[in-house]
Amino acid sequence: MRLGINTFLFTGEFTNESTALFPRFSDWGFDSVEIALDNPAALDPVFVRDSLDRHQLVCGSVCGAMGPGRDLRGTPEDQQTAFHYIRDCIDIMPILGARVLAGPLYSAVGRANPESGDAYRQQWKTVVKHLRELGAYAEQKGVLLAIEPLNRYETDFINTCEQALNLLADANSPALRVHLDSYHMNIEEKFSEAAIRNAGNLLAHFHACGSDRGIPGNDHIEWDQITAALKLVGYGGDIVIESFTPDVKIIAKAASIWRNIESSQEAIAVEGLAFLQERFSAPG
Repeated sequence: MRLGINTFLFTGEFTNESTALFPRFSDWGFDSVEIALDNPAALDPVFVRDSLDRHQLVCGSVCGAMGPGRDLRGTPEDQQTAFHYIRDCIDIMPILGARVLAGPLYSAVGRANPESGDAYRQQWKTVVKHLRELGAYAEQKGVLLAIEPLNRYETDFINTCEQALNLLADANSPALRVHLDSYHMNIEEKFSEAAIRNAGNLLAHFHACGSDRGIPGNDHIEWDQITAALKLVGYGGDIVIESFTPDVKIIAKAASIWRNIESSQEAIAVEGLAFLQERFSAPG
């Protein structure tokens, strides 16, 4: 099991220059980097892979940046933009060495509206159609698409693990998996550990952060139960710290981060990693 860091903690758009973060990530003791990829054309994947290798890191996952205009259930234009963006991410993942494209790939983050039952059902069919095609493409490339439920303030479409599993069942692609996040589960699931057990072997990615988006472990989340559930289902994927600060303006607005939740970006990374190492480096 590898422990990783999401680049959104430090930068909004990942480019070749963002590889300057890698020496710090390596020195702190991370195994993997989750590249939050807003624009696949903004980086040279060969250059980034070489930098990862030099610092003894891997790109364990790519985090899909589903901003405005990227929406598999939106206007026809938004659907096509999202579809091609996801394909572009898939194309460079084998070069980066990433196996998982994670995130709310179904919709633009922040789209949260009351929808009629008929509208929701039609959107569901539209998303299923796209994910079926994207899943087939991902399978050809040897990568996985991990669908992340978000809290009710960030989406009205997939809020729980059960909904994500239903979406996977309808899309029926072997390349589709579930991505769970401790922050979102803290809001939407009755019991986070039950959601993890429900996901079982379909769980392909896990985000760890505090109940307030801060340091994992410096919060009220029941980490003993989460740890036990991940071990029970035999989870072997990456556990990635995904926390935010006001320093990165674009993600701060999207995630409603209006204040300094922790003392610094480095504190989130270093203290969060120490907590996760204590949890997951011990046998059993």
